Amino acid sequence: MGGVCCKPSAIEDSKESPRERMSTKSASLDSCVPRGASLRREDAYRVKDRYDGNNVRTALIDKQGNGSVRLQSENVERKRERMECVVAAQQHPGAGSVPKALEGEQVAAGWPSWLAAVAGEAIKGWLPRRADSFEKLDKIGQGTYSNVYRARDLEQKKIVALKKVRFDNLEPESVRFMAREIHILRRLDHPNVIKLEGLVTSRMSCSLYLVFEYMEHDLAGLASHPKLKFTEAQVKCYMQQLLRGLEHCHNCGVLHRDIKGSNLLIDNNGILKIADFGLASVFDPNRTQPLTSRVVTLWYRPPELLLGATYYGTAVDLWSTGCILAELYAGKPIMPGRTEVEQLHKIFKLCGSPSEDYWRKSKLPHATIFKPQQPYRRCVADTFKDFAAPALALMETLLSIDPADRGTAASALKSEFFTTKPLPCDPSSLPKYPPSKELDAKLRDEQARRQGATGSKGQRHDLERRGARESRAVPAPDANAELPLSMQVLTFCIYCYAGTDLLYLLFPVCCSY
Repeated sequence: MGGVCCKPSAIEDSKESPRERMSTKSASLDSCVPRGASLRREDAYRVKDRYDGNNVRTALIDKQGNGSVRLQSENVERKRERMECVVAAQQHPGAGSVPKALEGEQVAAGWPSWLAAVAGEAIKGWLPRRADSFEKLDKIGQGTYSNVYRARDLEQKKIVALKKVRFDNLEPESVRFMAREIHILRRLDHPNVIKLEGLVTSRMSCSLYLVFEYMEHDLAGLASHPKLKFTEAQVKCYMQQLLRGLEHCHNCGVLHRDIKGSNLLIDNNGILKIADFGLASVFDPNRTQPLTSRVVTLWYRPPELLLGATYYGTAVDLWSTGCILAELYAGKPIMPGRTEVEQLHKIFKLCGSPSEDYWRKSKLPHATIFKPQQPYRRCVADTFKDFAAPALALMETLLSIDPADRGTAASALKSEFFTTKPLPCDPSSLPKYPPSKELDAKLRDEQARRQGATGSKGQRHDLERRGARESRAVPAPDANAELPLSMQVLTFCIYCYAGTDLLYLLFPVCCSY
């Protein structure tokens, strides 16, 4: 990619020349994949959530040490994630090795050898697009290991979205996870699932661009816009499209595992498409293989994952969908926890704590740690009593503590919510909005804060604006970021919640501090 194009407006991987980039590696691209490579990209995909730069991770205090924090489950989780990748390779070849003959053909066709060797089946039948056939216009999204740009396809004369993926030393696990995402995207074909149109790379580049159809908005960006308010018919339209896309994913054996507003893209025709399959995985309906629990953005993460479940299915996506439904009606996220402990507390306070039967049959790894001493009563209906009855009924189902009670995407589509008036509107009848994404919402907030700091008048305007938007949706924290747990952060968490019922959720050894 870098070095292929020299135009300032085209895609640029780096200011370095291909020779300079190659010299920074200890060997050629064929040999730069080290043995026993770490899982840095895998960890980045699976790590827990960040809120305002502060994270607290589930941990145990080692009584035998000097109060140091042991991340007891970290090695277990890494092994499980590696196993998940191996299982994915067995279930579909996109994440596995390919015959040498096929690899040679793909290298001859222009694919870099590091990609052909690890992701040969994922790119089978495709040819790489040239970097100089795209003109990068502006940045529209950002993740831990990727950036998304709006670009012009100079060959096909249209606007596209380019997702640039960075790799750590081309580690095989890192490339396999990207191969899995590519393979999953290629096997999905539905109007409400984002379409992968091609890949941009070169033999001289260590980067990879995924080419997608361009979508003007995402649901988080629209929902957080201060001048927009969805009607009930519009909410039903968006939810119907989301559930149809999920139904297709689940029928194809795919779990998305990160349903949230910023991953639900909307075009100017009102069509909603599920995007960002970086955390997605194929799954076994019989649940014979363990999966990692370190997925789903915190505000939309179901309780079973917070409790360490490793055998789960489509219900994890349905819980996130229930959170989206409630958020669209409430105008803001309904359970914005800052830590996993606080998130569980919010879930139990709203949806009730699990029954004794559920604790007994689920055998969740963190059950003994997070089981509250006093059971919580479910109060979803009381909290959202102003919601329309059909919407509340669907929400009650999707936000069931027991995953078995959440039903399926197909059953949700048949609910009374979609058959009572007002009916879901046609996507083509939706208003035309100016481009709005979660990144735009963050930029708007940042600009308002800067303006508010210029003087007393600006400060009053900022306070009025924040007050007016208090009930509006706000961007969710990044699911793919993690900071190390420190003893000070954990102690601070306990100190802040001491004297509240949240303390019951903290494990007994913490309460002794």
